[in-house]
Amino acid sequence: MWAYESTFYQIYPLGFCGAPRENDGVCVSRIGRVASWASYLEELGVGAVLLNPVFESSAHGYDTRDLTTVDCRLGTNDDLAAVVAELHAHGIRVALDAVFNHVGREFWAFRDVREHGWDSAYRDWFITNFDGDSAYGDGFWYEGWEGHFELVKLNLRNPQVVDHLIQCVRTWREEFGIDGLRLDVAYSLDHDFIRRLREVANELSATPVAGGVPGDASFVLIGETLHGDYSQIVNDSMLHSCTNYECYKGLYSSFNSHNMFEIAHSLHRQFGGDPWCIYRGLHLLSFADNHDVSRLASILSDPGCIRPAYGLLFGMPGIPCVYYGSEWGQEGQKGGGDDWALRPAFDEPAPNELTAWVGRLIGARTGRDERGALTPGARALCYGSYRNVQIASEQLLFERVAEGWDGQPGERVLVAVNASGQPASVQAGELNGSFCDLLADGASAAGAVALNGALELAPYETRYLLAC
Repeated sequence: MWAYESTFYQIYPLGFCGAPRENDGVCVSRIGRVASWASYLEELGVGAVLLNPVFESSAHGYDTRDLTTVDCRLGTNDDLAAVVAELHAHGIRVALDAVFNHVGREFWAFRDVREHGWDSAYRDWFITNFDGDSAYGDGFWYEGWEGHFELVKLNLRNPQVVDHLIQCVRTWREEFGIDGLRLDVAYSLDHDFIRRLREVANELSATPVAGGVPGDASFVLIGETLHGDYSQIVNDSMLHSCTNYECYKGLYSSFNSHNMFEIAHSLHRQFGGDPWCIYRGLHLLSFADNHDVSRLASILSDPGCIRPAYGLLFGMPGIPCVYYGSEWGQEGQKGGGDDWALRPAFDEPAPNELTAWVGRLIGARTGRDERGALTPGARALCYGSYRNVQIASEQLLFERVAEGWDGQPGERVLVAVNASGQPASVQAGELNGSFCDLLADGASAAGAVALNGALELAPYETRYLLAC
């Protein structure tokens, strides 16, 4: 599947495009700003853009009013279709944030319930009790998402609700040409509903989108999950992937606490070779930050660690996802009454040396040659097994191995990370032999380097060493 060989780039459009925080009812074509970044994203190596909510809502996008109409603060349906087409023209696929667990109080069907009460044809679209009352004095009680009564939980056991949502997905594919969905709070969704979505995704995958990115037409489903056993909803009959919050926490915490054992333990628990390692073969969405958490540049106690943190992110199993602006070190601290500080507006990209580094990591992980095949080492980084080789408080060496397939030889990549501001030496038997440095540039990228069981790492350095 294309998603397993891509780097995602997450954009929160209402913030990114500078839309008003409350829906003012004025239609302004702002979403085109995303399309204006297409060349930059293509040059960076991005394979897919994940757009957070774009449909009509009252405030932040997750309090939906209508799942068939683009939020007027962003523009029109035609505007969104033009954005998707432009990204496709640059070889970039698009996934939309699908908010199917709940809607806002101004959602058209819930407004009907508020107006007509028991007599509403839509009363069973929600989980209601007409013997009680709501926090808003509606004259009936309803379930809100995790106690947030401005977010009205949909009844996903109601076939009419399911049919409406499925039809929305089909319409989005037909009207916009999207390539997949990010399912908001997927951990709260009814499992039978997720299975129905997967059936639809399989159907959509069978028909390429006109004007889409050539090649694999798979329609991907990625779920937002915070905790629990990810394999319960990431499997052959449900989701293709989900957010890996366990390793998100371990990623920044290991650098802050000078304890690489934490992330090494999480990665081994998930992807290692022991029988109890639970996620081998799964491709989880890995990230350093997103629209709900503090930016990496703000949460790291040592600013120098941002380079090796990204090096670790792109070297470990999963599907890497970069949050807009973080590739040049944008700051943003979670706190206060809302998350708008995490979701700023940008007119243009502001690339710097960190951006170039992230681009090099993307190239090593998902680069392709003139024939369209993954470049050497990328198969191991996208599909390879995981094994810890050496762990220290501020250094980590692990191995990614991909067996040969389709007549191609196998690949072995060693990922070495130095989280220290001081030089470090890593010693291991696995470091004997000839290696090509996948992150080297210029003259240093030519030829192989012979190692004799030891590797010297500069401060904050990451190396991807392909056995050759």
